[in-house]
Parts: sequence; C-alpha cells; structure tokens
Amino acid sequence: MNRTARLYWLVEELRAAAPRPVTVAVLAARCEVSTRTVQRDLQALMEAGVPVRTATGRGGGWSIDAAMTLPPIRFTADEASALTVALAAADATAPHAGAARRAAQKLAASMSGPASAAAGVLATRIVTLPSPANPTVRAAVEQALAANAVLRLSYADAAGRASSRVVEPAGLLGAGGRWYLIAWCRTRQAGRGFRLDRIAEAVLTAEQAEPRDLGALLIGSVAAEAARPPALTPLIPPSSDA
Repeated sequence: MNRTARLYWLVEELRAAAPRPVTVAVLAARCEVSTRTVQRDLQALMEAGVPVRTATGRGGGWSIDAAMTLPPIRFTADEASALTVALAAADATAPHAGAARRAAQKLAASMSGPASAAAGVLATRIVTLPSPANPTVRAAVEQALAANAVLRLSYADAAGRASSRVVEPAGLLGAGGRWYLIAWCRTRQAGRGFRLDRIAEAVLTAEQAEPRDLGALLIGSVAAEAARPPALTPLIPPSSDA
C-alpha cells in the first residue's frame, strides 16, 4: 500500500471506529507497516488540517471527528494533480480562497510518487498577480453569505466617491477577473453589485437578512446572462433555480 492509499485508509479506519480511539499499534498491525510509519502518517494528517486527535493513557489512541470530515474520495493521479494546482492557484480575492489553499495542502500531503511529481511540474507553470483586495473584507463577505447576515459597507465607486451602505447579500459574481458582491442595498432600495476590491470595510452584523434571489437582482443588469460554473452544478439541489 503506497502512502496516498494508506492516508485514505487511515481516515476510513478512524471514521469507522469513531468516536472510539484506535491505538497506533492496532492501526500498524492492520495496515502491515511499522508503528513509526503510522505515527508519521497520522501526524501528517493532523498538520494538513484533518480533525484527527490523540489521547494518552488507558483507553487512549487516535480518533477523528466524523462529523467534521467527508468519506475519503479516491482521485486518479491526474485528478489529484489538477485539483491541487487549481486550488493552490486560487486568486486571493476569490471567495473562500483560504479554504481552497487548505484543501490544496491536504491533497498535496496525501500524494506521493508520480502524482506528487506531476503536481509539482504543473505548479511551476502557473503564476498569479498580487491583488489589492482586503482579506478581512473578503472574510466578512463570506461569513455574511454563509449566515445570511446583513453587512455594513464602506464603499468607493469607480469615481472614488465614498459611501456607507447597509446591504443584504444575495451572492457573488465573478467577471473580468474581478469579484462582486451582489446584494440588496437598503440605501438605494435596489439590487447593486459591489466590487470586492473597492470595499474599504465590511462589518458583519447580528441581523438576519431577508432572503434575496440572486437571479432576480441580476435582471436588467450587464450580468443578467451570468451562469453558475459547471463544476458547481452537482452541488445545487434540484429544487434550486438554475
């Protein structure tokens, strides 16, 4: 069993036993490798952000929070390499860029041999330009969308005119290498797009936003024909609008 397969196997074993801990000795015997190898692999999973933990003493061992993980997905070498590079190259202004980088680190930690080498070659061929976007602003926007919360924005338009807005987020639009928060603007009493790199400050409030339909807010705008990326289609419930 190579290292990639072994890391997947370890997660599967810990998930199957959860919430009971499993000792390194038991895992090593089942996998037919040394306890040192298993200990090193478990440490690598922990450093990659997989929610594994260890408890010492009688009845101790390694365990995993099954509620915080997904069942292992077996990628081909090409798929793992492509995903690793694509995630690692995510623009810092893109939604959930931090989570994308962490996912890339987990994939990279699980790869070895040809897959790891292929990912390394692809990585040398991709570069990105630095972005002026404020990571604090992006994080607040992400949290507001996830929690359906009202945001208070300090915003500058294309002419540099500053204003304060209270908005109800509806979604995110990517266009021309830029990201826009599409929201209902209480100040203008209409749907508006706010370019993320023009938001000087975004404050998350405790107020719940009125549910807003992203497609409805885009009607009549230059983004009226915007479509969801094909890769997201499997995640959208059948009852959701396309």
